[in-house]
This record gives sequence, C-alpha cells and structure tokens, in this order.
Amino acid sequence: MTTILVIEDESHVREILSELLTTEKFDVLTADNGELGYQMAQRQQPDLILCDIMMPELDGYGVLSQLKDNPATDNIPFIFLSAKADRLDFRVGMDLGADDYLTKPFTRDELLTAVRMRLKKQAVLSQRHHEQLLRTQSHYQQQLEQAKERLNQVLSQDQLTGLLNQLRLRQEFERFLKQLQPLDASSLVPLVCVGVERLREINAELGYSSGDHCLQVLAQRLQGFFAQDSPLMARLNGNEFVLVLPPVSSRYQAQEQIQALFHHLSQPISLSQGDIVLQVNLGIAFYPRDAQQLDPLLQHSQQARQKAQSSGGTAVEVYSGALSGDRGDRLALERDLRSALENPERRDELLLVYQPQINLNNGEICGVEALMRWHHPQRGSIPPNRFIPIAEESDLIIPLGEWVLETACRQAQIWDAQGLPPLRVAVNLSARQFEDPQLYQRLAQILRRFNRKPESLELELTETCLVRDPDTSVRILNQLKALGISIAIDDFGTGFSSLSYLQRFPFDMLKIDRCFVAAIHRHRKNAIITEAVIEMAHKIGLTAIAEGIETPEERACLQELSCDRGQGYFFHRPLPAIELGELLRSS
Repeated sequence: MTTILVIEDESHVREILSELLTTEKFDVLTADNGELGYQMAQRQQPDLILCDIMMPELDGYGVLSQLKDNPATDNIPFIFLSAKADRLDFRVGMDLGADDYLTKPFTRDELLTAVRMRLKKQAVLSQRHHEQLLRTQSHYQQQLEQAKERLNQVLSQDQLTGLLNQLRLRQEFERFLKQLQPLDASSLVPLVCVGVERLREINAELGYSSGDHCLQVLAQRLQGFFAQDSPLMARLNGNEFVLVLPPVSSRYQAQEQIQALFHHLSQPISLSQGDIVLQVNLGIAFYPRDAQQLDPLLQHSQQARQKAQSSGGTAVEVYSGALSGDRGDRLALERDLRSALENPERRDELLLVYQPQINLNNGEICGVEALMRWHHPQRGSIPPNRFIPIAEESDLIIPLGEWVLETACRQAQIWDAQGLPPLRVAVNLSARQFEDPQLYQRLAQILRRFNRKPESLELELTETCLVRDPDTSVRILNQLKALGISIAIDDFGTGFSSLSYLQRFPFDMLKIDRCFVAAIHRHRKNAIITEAVIEMAHKIGLTAIAEGIETPEERACLQELSCDRGQGYFFHRPLPAIELGELLRSS
C-alpha cells in the first residue's frame, strides 16, 4: 500500500486530508509540526509527503531542506500546501526541490490529481532508476568477469613468455594424463626440465631486458620446435622450463628428440650488444616409470638436468634411481663443504698442494700449479672431481675459488720471505668464477693484500668455459691481461672449438692434455697432433706445457718436439707447501 505523510499544524486540515486520502486507499501518516514530520519521514520512508509551509519552529522550507540533505530521504516526492499564492513563494519552494505546489483552498480532485501524478512520475523514475541500476550492475559484472579472467590469466600464465606457470601446469598435467588413459603398458610419458645457464651474468652485464629477451626467444623456440604436436610447456622459475611430451615407446626415442631440441635451443641469440649463445642443460624423467605424481617427476628431471650440468659436455641426461641416492649424498657433501669453508675450526680440512712445472730444456722448476684437496673428518680424502661440481652447483665455488687464490698468494708470500726463488703460481679458475662480475676487483685486492706482482699469478681456464660467450670472454681476458696476470688455456684439444678461438683469445700458455701425452712415443697419431699443437703455439707466441708426464720416454719425446714445460708424476707428485719449500731449497 502507498504511504503518504501529511505534515500540517492545523488539526482540521490535517484530519480532512487524512480522511480524504484514506478513502482513496492510501496509508496515511500525520504530523502536527515540522520537526516531528522530519523524524517520521526518516523512520517510515513514505512514498510521498504533503507539507504545509507556514508552521512554527520548523516551517515547510526547513523540513524540505533537511530532507534533501539526508541521502535516505532526498528522493521522496514532496508537495507544498500553502495559503500563499505568491510567485516568489513558488520559486523558493521549487528551488529547494519541491515537486509540486497546491494553494489552499484546493479541491478534492486537485489534491488527488497532484498526488497521483506525482506518484506516477515517481514510479517512472523508480523504474528508470531500477533499469539503470541493472545496467550498471551488468556493466560492473562484466568488468568483474573480465577482471577475473585477467587475474586467472595472471595466476595461470607466465607473463614474460606466455607459457603456463607452475600452478596451471599442475592442473593441466592431471587433465593431460586423464586424456591418455588407458596408457599402454610399454608407453612412457617424458617430462623434460630445460635449464638455462648464465642468465644471472647476462642480467648483470647486459641488463634485465637482455635476459628477458633471451628467455622469450627460448620460449618461442620451444613452441616452434613442437609446432605440430605441441606438448605442455611451462616456465618453472627464473631459468627453468618444463615440457610434458606425448607418450613414447622407449626412452631412446625421447632422447633422440630431446637431443635435437638441445641443438635447436643452442643457436645464437641476437641482442643489441651482439650475438650470444646460452648454455642449456636438459634432464628427462618418465611417467609412470620414475614416478606417478608431478612433484617427484619434476624433482627427478631436475636432478637429471643438474647431472648433465655437472658432467661438463653432456647436454641431455636421463634420470636413474642412482641419482636420488647420489643427490642425498651430494646435499650432505654440500653441507659439509660449506661448514669447512665457513667454520674456522674445520678450515684445516681444506688445503692446497703444489705440483711443480719443469723447464724441459734445463730441468729447473719454473712454476707450480696449486691444486685443492679436501680431507673430510669421516669420509677421508674426497677427490676434486667429486666436490668441485657440487661447489659449482651450489654457488660455493665463488668463496671456494677466492679461498684458493688467497691461500696460494699467501703461500707464495711465505716462500718469498723464506728467501726461496720466485715462482709463478698457477690457479685453476672455474667457469662460474670467470663469469663473476667481481672477479677483477677480487684479484686486484688479493694481489695487493699479499704484495704479489700480477705476473707471478697464472690463471688456468678451460676452453669450454670460454666459448660459452666468446665476446664477453675476450673482454674479461683483456681486463685480466691489463692487470698483468698470465692466462693459460687448460686441457687443450679436449673441447670442440680450440683452433677457431686460439688466435682470438689473449693467452700466454697452452696446456696439452694428458690424453695426447700418454704413451706419445708409441702412438704416432698422438705424436703428430702434439707436434702440430706445439708448433702452432710457438708461432702465435704461446708457451707449450704438457700435463701428466709419467715416464722418461714421454719426457724425452716431448723434449724432442720442443715442448717448453712439463708437469706430472715423472717429475713430482703434488706436494704440500712445506715439502715444496724443502724441494726448492735442495734444488
């Protein structure tokens, strides 16, 4: 029922209005003054208000002003009742927001016509308002759905590459497996982890935009390689991608495909600063052979990838159960190695030994190579090829390498103080150390701290770590050369691009690997290769050093081929610092 509030201070007028409106089936409320009428309007929210203007204390204008100031009542239709017919009074009321004006005395028809017209108009306005509200709600709902869609996209998609993220991968992996059911008993579903090396160095040296571009190019190459039969692809974190491939009948079939993918991903990437080649490592695990849930499959594929990374030239590795046990052991060794580095009480577990380098023309000691050893309190002696890869994988290689440089320079300072002849000390530098942006500053500080001349230090690098990014390698090598440090290329001939880079890189020494030296007097092919390497080294101004000399025949053959220096067990095994000092005195 429609409710009408009558605010009138004259009782007989109020009663007439109430009776007339009640007869017309309206629900009528009455108030005999303006203040009470305003309060009733707030509480009852009538559909229309009839209000006298001339009332004591709070007149009609005051009631309307208060109603309009209140959001709860400002839309209630309002009709003034007044005995004044002055146009100015009409103007004041309309300016305040009145909807109509009735002049006393008015007829029954005039009153009902004004009321009904006002209520009808209010109904139309309410309908329009309702429709507008519905349109607004619909618009907001549409915007909300779009926002939800964008949010879902953000939550399920890697924003840099457009690939799935790890959260969405979990959902899609379960759906993917359901689509394969029933899976043939001999079928295997490969899950491949793709790791990108050197991303941190690219960000540091070339900027994050270059690193982002490299990741985007790799994502595009992944999608392009599998264009016809696209697998699930996701970016796990900063430098890892994961692929879930369609079933294969054997692991060898998957390996062939992934090996081809490796070569596809290893193509140079063009940047504004020049071309760069990213090193990628891939690990493969198989559903359901290795695990039937995503998390252990991811873990196994990552273990296989890390195995490929630590194996040097191996780019693709397949998970085997032995890796899990090996992983647990590696974590234990990592903890112990970190403790030996950081805990002064355990520092004596780490030590350097020094293998003399001999001038093959006169037999004199002309330098030493510093080699690291670790004597574990429970495990005994742990070989470098066991703990060095762990250090590289866990980022311990930076502090460990710095410890080696400091220890070698400190020991050389001690030998100088003992009056022993000056020696050039050679230290192996890992790829991670070489790519460390702080390498130059660290070396300069160490040389100053131990009062060493730069030419007394030689850094040995493998060609594998240099050819990852030749342009950057040349720049870093030139910085080290400018400092006065000698550079040697280690294990020469065991990589894949030695000859093409020899002239480009500013080396001083070329170390011939043991694989060419072994039984060189009996293997003509080895002798021919070694002779060619020595001759080439001399022609471009490098000193040739042969590693792993173990017999007098090997020494004699190398001397005949004009090799400059040699080292190996034929001359001396690696010696502790004290024993080497005694050897130098006796020499």
